Amino acid sequence: MKYVSFLNNEKKCFGILLDDEIVDLTSHYERYREGLEWIPSLKSALEHDRINELNNLDLETLPKVLKSDVTLMPVIPDPGKIFCIGLNYENHREETKRPESAYPTIFTRFSNSQTAHEDSIICPKVSDRLDYEGEMAIIIGKSGRYIEENNAMEYIAGFSCYNDATVRDWQKHTSQFTPGKNFFKTGGFGPFMLTTDEVSNYKELKLQTRLNGEIMQDASLNDLIFPLEKLISYCSSFTELNPGDVIVTGTPGGVGDRRDPPVYMKDGDIVEIEISQLGTLKNMVKKEN
Repeated sequence: MKYVSFLNNEKKCFGILLDDEIVDLTSHYERYREGLEWIPSLKSALEHDRINELNNLDLETLPKVLKSDVTLMPVIPDPGKIFCIGLNYENHREETKRPESAYPTIFTRFSNSQTAHEDSIICPKVSDRLDYEGEMAIIIGKSGRYIEENNAMEYIAGFSCYNDATVRDWQKHTSQFTPGKNFFKTGGFGPFMLTTDEVSNYKELKLQTRLNGEIMQDASLNDLIFPLEKLISYCSSFTELNPGDVIVTGTPGGVGDRRDPPVYMKDGDIVEIEISQLGTLKNMVKKEN
């Protein structure tokens, strides 16, 4: 199933995407609020372990809205934690001239740095060096600590596209990445979460980033240095993973900052992140006033 979060007349909702329609699960729960446990959001559905139940609903009988009548939100608008993985493709590590590492490079994003499919990515007024980073995100479906790699896939609820857009000069102010990764509305997340039962082997998925239609990054998830199982096990060793947490798994080579001459996103640009089966995340770049 394809799950989305959206605004309907300023009301926060979630549902299942069906081509041009969305099954409005928030309204479904409201109709039967006295008889059902209140589940107002996708994160809440994950927290209450309701995804399998929702996957088996008779969708024909449920309330629907037209996709064109609502505004999509980031897949999980308010993750408790967003872990971003750096240098997780060999061709990206090589273009950055960083040394090999026995452990994943990890930094964090704040939830208010995210933006939705077809919303704007904001280029801040303090910089003109906004770069794209096409990535696959995984959404955690159940809590766990010290998760073993051979069980790690059981903790994933679904997959989505992510653009970990980065303000390069602010990223490089010090050895810590945080400032360059957390400007307002720079983290594109969407268009939907595809549940894991729809993906037989994530390593067969292909990722492509396009800027104004030109292919900038083209890779396979099989190229990850640290596979998803390792990332989940590692992150869960230093903190508990909880439903709705997001791990953004790394970007391949081809980033704009390492091109000659460098290529940065500017006002009016269209950036797309496409991953096979996961759709295309599309954003227009807008310069901050």
